[in-house]
Amino acid sequence: MGIYEILFWLLTIMAISSALGVILSRNPISSVLFLIVTFFSISGHYILLNAQFLAVVNVIVYAGAIMVLFLFVIMLMNLNADVEPQKGRLLQLAGVIAGGILFLVVLAALKSATVLPLEKASSDIGLIKNLGRTLFTQFVLPFEVSSVLFLSAMIGAIVIGKKEDTNTIPLKGK
Repeated sequence: MGIYEILFWLLTIMAISSALGVILSRNPISSVLFLIVTFFSISGHYILLNAQFLAVVNVIVYAGAIMVLFLFVIMLMNLNADVEPQKGRLLQLAGVIAGGILFLVVLAALKSATVLPLEKASSDIGLIKNLGRTLFTQFVLPFEVSSVLFLSAMIGAIVIGKKEDTNTIPLKGK
């Protein structure tokens, strides 16, 4: 058993146990912290797959920015178990049924998946240079369409978020 297999199993156990901690934790802040550990272990898997760019983006975007945002929102909401309404049995049953259906879909997808043997790959397979080359040659049209979509979403958010100032004093001569 090589070092890569030991690291793989260590990261896998860490990811699964921290993901279970997210689900089973009753404290929302603990749940967010478990999710951060899950993201770091997934970044470790990306590094084992020689996808360093994905690992860095995962740490910066998900474990960094989004999880800090989640922590701020949870702290601002001031969640107390005393004032939190209890979930009804029907809602709990619906959650169990939805989770079971998702589990069956994942099993069906894994059953039809084929596992290819790992070949000796080149060491620059997951580098940003190759990702950029592929992105700007094969996928240039979807990339540009998504950039226009993000731009229009930002403009829409600014327009929606802008308050109309009704207390302005009109300028002389207008």
